[in-house]
Amino acid sequence: MASKARTRLKPLIPVVLAGGVGSRLWPLSRALLPKPFHALFGERSLLQNTVLRAAKVAKRPPIVVCNEAHRFLAAEQLRALGLPWQCIALEPEGRNTAPAIALAAHLAIAEAAGAQLLVLPADHRIEDAEGFAAAVRTAREASEDGAVVTFGIVPSRAETGYGYIERAVAGQPGVQPVQRFVEKPDAKRARAFAASGRHLWNSGMFLVDAATALAEIEAHSPEMATAVAESYGKGQADLDFFRPNDAFLRSPSASFDVTVMERTARAAVLPADFGWSDMGSWESVLEAAGADERGNHFVGDVLPLDVDRTLVHSSHRLVGAIGIDHLVIVETADAVLVAHRSRVQDVGALVAQLRAAGRPQC
Repeated sequence: MASKARTRLKPLIPVVLAGGVGSRLWPLSRALLPKPFHALFGERSLLQNTVLRAAKVAKRPPIVVCNEAHRFLAAEQLRALGLPWQCIALEPEGRNTAPAIALAAHLAIAEAAGAQLLVLPADHRIEDAEGFAAAVRTAREASEDGAVVTFGIVPSRAETGYGYIERAVAGQPGVQPVQRFVEKPDAKRARAFAASGRHLWNSGMFLVDAATALAEIEAHSPEMATAVAESYGKGQADLDFFRPNDAFLRSPSASFDVTVMERTARAAVLPADFGWSDMGSWESVLEAAGADERGNHFVGDVLPLDVDRTLVHSSHRLVGAIGIDHLVIVETADAVLVAHRSRVQDVGALVAQLRAAGRPQC
């Protein structure tokens, strides 16, 4: 997708989405302390690292969208960075990413006419900051030409935990039209996708003109557009926060992928390879953290004996492990997870059982 040479790009406003729970990282990630607010690597949380990454590619401060219940947690972590932010938009209840992006688009347009949105989930990890910055620069120009750009990650393995984006031409660099979106595949299809050269992991990151985002949501989900517009118009600013009106709750719950990307003629993808992971499972945490010579990764007070290819995360007490292989063990104050690494994608199903039973550990 060709782009015109410009001397000045539109204002870029990062939108950091911190409304997810991250149930597949249970028992560490909970409804009251979700994945974005955890420091899985080093001293900073995933949210803090996302905001710092955004600050390196955008001059304007970010809009952070999170649940009302996490407002003070978000504000505290942002203040600890010593960086400005535009506002923390508080969802009264999660409605997935499309309504969150619509709300942020209204706030961004009020801040800067013609703003572009760099939409970043708060629970991702990116290793190559320079590669990420270069990808954002490329995507900005395509967005100015009217494209709704998503970042497609070049697969490093056959992964069943991600959705995929199929592009028309294998190996072609730069932004190009999306051929189709594919849901999470089984192992056989994942191997075929990884080998095809046409399929990319769907990162859930977008670069889109704010007005274009609203127009596309209006075209494909008028009920959502109306509900969010009313909730914004009747919303109230309160110090660091923006509280949309309860009309927000009338919005359908749907992702931006389903609402816009799978339906619009403007969908485009930029192939990228900047060391991305969505930290969506304990397997991805192990891969991102790096394993020792026996394939293990230990956090906390862990005493291993003849342990291989295993992640042990201890939060409160000594965990002893003997003669085990290819497991994930996570200890918290009130719950312990023991899972085979091949089944970590099923942790979310376990959490669903806890919720259905009304158990407090979820």
